[in-house]
Amino acid sequence: MKVEIIEKNPEEVKFSIEGIKPGFANAIRRTMMNGIPTMAIEWVDFKKNDSSLYDEVIAHRLGLIPLTYDKRAYKGPEECKDADVKESRCYAKLKLKKKGPCMVYSGDLKSDDPSVKPRYDKIPIVQLFEGEELEFVAYARLGTGKEHSKWQGAVVGYKMEGNKFVFDVETACGLDADKVVKLAFDVLSKKFKEFAKAVKKAK
Repeated sequence: MKVEIIEKNPEEVKFSIEGIKPGFANAIRRTMMNGIPTMAIEWVDFKKNDSSLYDEVIAHRLGLIPLTYDKRAYKGPEECKDADVKESRCYAKLKLKKKGPCMVYSGDLKSDDPSVKPRYDKIPIVQLFEGEELEFVAYARLGTGKEHSKWQGAVVGYKMEGNKFVFDVETACGLDADKVVKLAFDVLSKKFKEFAKAVKKAK
């Protein structure tokens, strides 16, 4: 197997792989999109919301904001799916308190963990007019795109060029594009090892 990086920046990476089958190429694509752990807001506790948007609409928008994170600080999605929000190894807490008139942006979220923050500061959340207030506490955890699209790792496409597959990966989460690729291969490698062990036990 031969891998070559064609283009790379924090948002997007393009690379080719030679010597693999279509099935494996598709497994790589699916893993980058839906198999890697990413951080997203899951629960929102509203203290005050005078805006024109319902709590549910704002919560949905918050869930789609890509968040950075330190993977060493948090347990995996499987361990935290049913955990309490008070479990600090599972949930990161982000707070917001704003009074209008103003536009509320993703950068207004204040996290208890410096490693967990919006990847982009200027994602609009809601417009507050004179006298309107918005206050809430949000809780984010790791998940995968298989569970919900807000945890999707990347937008990925690939094509055949001669005897090689050319991948185009655009990050959709808080991780740089090259880290999405590396993490996907780590996840695949772990799955292959687990499968090999299962086969060995079945003999």
